[in-house]
Amino acid sequence: MADPIDLESYRKEFPSLEFGLAAEGVLEVVIANEGRLNAATEAMHRDLALVWRTIDSDEAVRVALVRGAGEHFSSGGDFAMIERMIEDEATLVRVWKEASDLVYNLVNCSKPVVSAIRGTAVGAGLAVALLADVSVAARSARILDGHTRLGVAAGDHAVIIWPLLCGLAKARYYLLTNKPLSGEEAERIGLVALAVDDAEVHATALDVARTLAAGSATAMRFTKHALNNWLRLAGPSFDTSLALEFLGFRLGDVRAGLEAVRRKRHRAPGTDG
Repeated sequence: MADPIDLESYRKEFPSLEFGLAAEGVLEVVIANEGRLNAATEAMHRDLALVWRTIDSDEAVRVALVRGAGEHFSSGGDFAMIERMIEDEATLVRVWKEASDLVYNLVNCSKPVVSAIRGTAVGAGLAVALLADVSVAARSARILDGHTRLGVAAGDHAVIIWPLLCGLAKARYYLLTNKPLSGEEAERIGLVALAVDDAEVHATALDVARTLAAGSATAMRFTKHALNNWLRLAGPSFDTSLALEFLGFRLGDVRAGLEAVRRKRHRAPGTDG
């Protein structure tokens, strides 16, 4: 029998996230900030960037399953973090590095990652959801990149993976217009692997995770590594998009965009980047 996953070590190292044992060898990573639609605080943004390195090196973990607490996946970066990025140069540089690490650490994590997407999935939270190796979305999920509405370039994960998943035409349309997609539409265009009824999201994602955990570990990891070379080829484009996004946090449009998004989020969930 394989060694058990040491959940306490994860909880101590990444205190902004919650962890559980979803099945033998399957670590469940939970984005939990329910009162704020699981918005990513500064601490959570850091933890979401770095946790994949630990998962990669933990031989007790065969698969990671990531979800949001309650009814939503994540509404993206919280307003306090965005405001500090606008006002404080050191915060901006640190979060830029974390945003890069989040993407590359997920791409380079040798363990398969499955995401269970319910409700709102926006911004940095959406990066985790779509960079997962298998993404399972509720048909009614609300998927939105959010960046151009905020007044900055579509950075985070978008340029590295949207054109590959759904084609350049659809990527241009949704990233430029910031129109939200349902989980059903996301599956139709290839942005997610599966769309299922809301009540079936977690069970379906867990079934996929169990299937992957039961397979040959080396076969899974080597196949993932080879497939993700497509993403590594897009690395320079991603680096450019991320640099342009963070340049935007020093320009005037983001202040008006943040205020508009703040008002919108108070009216309806899932509008932030």
